[in-house]
Amino acid sequence: MTGNRENDLEAAANLLLDARRTNTPIADLPENLRPTNLEEVYAVQDAIAEAYGEIGGWKIGAPTPEATPLFAPMPAVWIAPGGSLLSGNRWFRGLEAEIAFLVGEDLPPRATPYSREEVVAAMASCHPVIEVLEPGFSDPFKVDRNSMLADLQLHGGFIYGPAFDNWKSVDFNTEKVTLAVDGVIRIERTGSNTSGDFIKLLPWLANEGAARTGGLRKGQWITTGSWIGYTQADAGSTVDVIFSTVGSVSLRFA
Repeated sequence: MTGNRENDLEAAANLLLDARRTNTPIADLPENLRPTNLEEVYAVQDAIAEAYGEIGGWKIGAPTPEATPLFAPMPAVWIAPGGSLLSGNRWFRGLEAEIAFLVGEDLPPRATPYSREEVVAAMASCHPVIEVLEPGFSDPFKVDRNSMLADLQLHGGFIYGPAFDNWKSVDFNTEKVTLAVDGVIRIERTGSNTSGDFIKLLPWLANEGAARTGGLRKGQWITTGSWIGYTQADAGSTVDVIFSTVGSVSLRFA
């Protein structure tokens, strides 16, 4: 990557940071600043995340069971327990119902890939979560795809519910999820994670993702993609996500 291109990508990150911080979303990145490949997408993501400090974990998912997963950093300052009141610069208030894992032991990069069993064993707990979407774009689903991915894949918050201990015995193909806003059910789904066998995302991130993540660290979170697509809430709304087995989590917007 040339020095000029690095400057372009830094400028792209700064535009998105300014849009997020001032609550003034932009239509899209200028064409000359848009990432042209996944390496450039991740460079912009990393620059945005660095501005928010410590990385608290990673969001990962795939649009189909066959697709290559995509992942983005989650700033630690945006991670909070269920029942939290979310304030600050929020206009989109996008909502996704997900299942996440808390890493229980370090998984540093190594020459021999980690097995699925090793990575699963390294997870301390499984949790129902709400991922909040808060993009820097006025209509994030009409922008250039690489622009959208570069904007932390629209990530804007992570709210986790209580740990569910017996998650390894759950048949996630039959797991049901409901999302309600102000007590009104918006979406109900069953076995609906777009990755299919979403547990496979954990070893993928530990292995193929290690060059970027520097390895997974104890205390980090991994959230594994939406079960519901997404919906939006208004200021003052209360949101409840209920998984039939794994449990529930809620938040409220100021």
